Amino acid sequence: MARTPSPKKRIEELRRLIRRHMDLYYGTDSPEISDAEFDALVRELSDLEAAHPEFADSQSPTEAIGAASFTTFDPVVHAVPMTSLDNAMDEDELRAWGERVLKGLDGQVPRYVCELKIDGLAISIRYEKGRLTQAATRGDGKVGEDVTANVATISSLPQQLPKGAPEVLEVRGEVYMSIAAFHKLQAERVEENRLRAEKGRAPLAVPVNPRNAGAGSLRQKDSSITAQRDLSLWTYQLGEVVGGPEFSSHHDTLQFLQTLGFPVNPQITTVDSLEEVIAFCRTWQEHRHDLGYEIDGAVVKVDDLSQREQLGFTSRAPRWAIAFKFPPEEKHTVLRDIQISVGRTGRVTPFAVLEPVFVGGSTVSMATLHNRDQVIAKDVRPGDTVVVRKAGDVIPEVVGPVLSKRPKNSAPWEFPSTCPCNMKSTLVKIDDQADTRCVESSCPFQRDQRIIYFASRGGMDIEGLGERTVFALSDAGLIEDVGDLYALTVEHLLTLDGFAQRGAQNLIDALTESKTRPLPKLLTALGIKHLGPAAADSLSSHFGTVDAIAAASSEELSAIDGVGMVIAESISTWFNADTNKKVIEKLRAAGVDFGRVEKSSESQTLVGKAVVVTGSLENYSREGAEEAIKKRGGKSPGSVSAKTFAVVIGESPGASKLSKAEQLNIPMLDEAG
Repeated sequence: MARTPSPKKRIEELRRLIRRHMDLYYGTDSPEISDAEFDALVRELSDLEAAHPEFADSQSPTEAIGAASFTTFDPVVHAVPMTSLDNAMDEDELRAWGERVLKGLDGQVPRYVCELKIDGLAISIRYEKGRLTQAATRGDGKVGEDVTANVATISSLPQQLPKGAPEVLEVRGEVYMSIAAFHKLQAERVEENRLRAEKGRAPLAVPVNPRNAGAGSLRQKDSSITAQRDLSLWTYQLGEVVGGPEFSSHHDTLQFLQTLGFPVNPQITTVDSLEEVIAFCRTWQEHRHDLGYEIDGAVVKVDDLSQREQLGFTSRAPRWAIAFKFPPEEKHTVLRDIQISVGRTGRVTPFAVLEPVFVGGSTVSMATLHNRDQVIAKDVRPGDTVVVRKAGDVIPEVVGPVLSKRPKNSAPWEFPSTCPCNMKSTLVKIDDQADTRCVESSCPFQRDQRIIYFASRGGMDIEGLGERTVFALSDAGLIEDVGDLYALTVEHLLTLDGFAQRGAQNLIDALTESKTRPLPKLLTALGIKHLGPAAADSLSSHFGTVDAIAAASSEELSAIDGVGMVIAESISTWFNADTNKKVIEKLRAAGVDFGRVEKSSESQTLVGKAVVVTGSLENYSREGAEEAIKKRGGKSPGSVSAKTFAVVIGESPGASKLSKAEQLNIPMLDEAG
């Protein structure tokens, strides 16, 4: 029976998870989970922190606004911080916010400004003496990235303000990609990939939604590329203003922006009651797809600026504004069939084949059903009319059946007992796990997925060896495992449809170049169950070669920091399997480097030492500080313990970390050491 983690451990785990997903969302614009899933993590952490104030930490992500910038764009310190907003997930939470506002205003009834929540990227644009001088992303709310050249390509943005404009004017807004521009970019990328395939080159990623496409376009290092993407802008707030008029309401600031030539969304509405606010939200929830751009909610603000002063801020957000998040749009369609797919580890995933339905801005014809237990719990059956939505407005999912429309002769779907591959091996479900697996390691479906994983960017990063090529090689009998890849020749590739001389040579060159990947990449690419990049790094640093790792006992492997017995036993099992021994020998014979570990250029002064960082540092983001520690051979855990070597203290450090460090007599250093 699984143990429930202690509140402290769960808080630490949630902080780590949330920081990672904030990095992905704000730093690299590549989220892995839906907004709803992210919000659920934040709420769980907030509730736990409220219940356990003894674990308070000023650097908790619940106190943060965004994530630090990640690219090489120059940093920009915001003159006025770009705060984020708290969320209301339903009308009850919106009403509760309204009650808090009333209480904070001692019963005064405010006017509200209702705005559409544009699904784009927040931006701050600065003018000095009427001239556009700088544009910066939100970043962590205090420091963003300088994207001036890219923002200047937006046609609706004035480059020069009219006479009489403030000496300094900072304008906040949302950069977005319209649906029409997004579809144009998708079509161009599909055509570009067709031409790349003819030359044997790897395909470029096809953007999946306008938000990510817009954010990626804004962060281009070449502004001429941004100019081709036809980005748009709505402005909605003032930042720093020097030498401008005085305003008494938010509505007045919006009118002022319009007089200066800034684009202000025409749907913005000022209302006198919370009921009118809710009516606005309901209207746009129903008509959100009638617009030429994507929205994911509404933003509600107190209009009177003096009332805003009275309400003030929490540590991370204004009390006078809130974001109302729309629930995912739901549609009915017919579930034609339930089929299964098999992954590289044998995990079997059922998925729904649907009558195509337009939902969440695109046509959906398939959706994952996750696992056997989910199918049973939802009791969806072929022939059912089902409710379909997009989780986070991105990932299609089947919510459940419409029982009133279920056919009379309907019968529960039975999970197949054998793998759909030609080997027809038995599928097994382990009692305490949700997953069903094909346990036949030579299953061709698993084999193909293992090869795809080996060649992927996270593995050996073999350009031009994508899913389609792997399937073609497998069907032609040219490969049985990853070791066979390095025996391929140009002549082999020319027997396949779609390969010309140049493309075939490019792939052979990419295979040759991949032989010198660092050891951690090779270990990860082998697809050993439970072994991820972090553990692969630790093993590589300690053992140095594939052969040394393969020869080590489970006890020796588990003694390595970050490995543990589960991973150790999985590694031993993998290397002891006869089929995998043959793969290793093929790779060795092909000249794949079995012992290259990239060495850090930094002095290894922290090898084996744990350094905890608390508070805001002047020259590093939190992630940057942790990376600097790792480059010097150390690690940076999230909490202080007896094993901690030192604590680096910045501004506003966590009280609990300082107290624990003092209690254990652990050295406390400033940023300079």
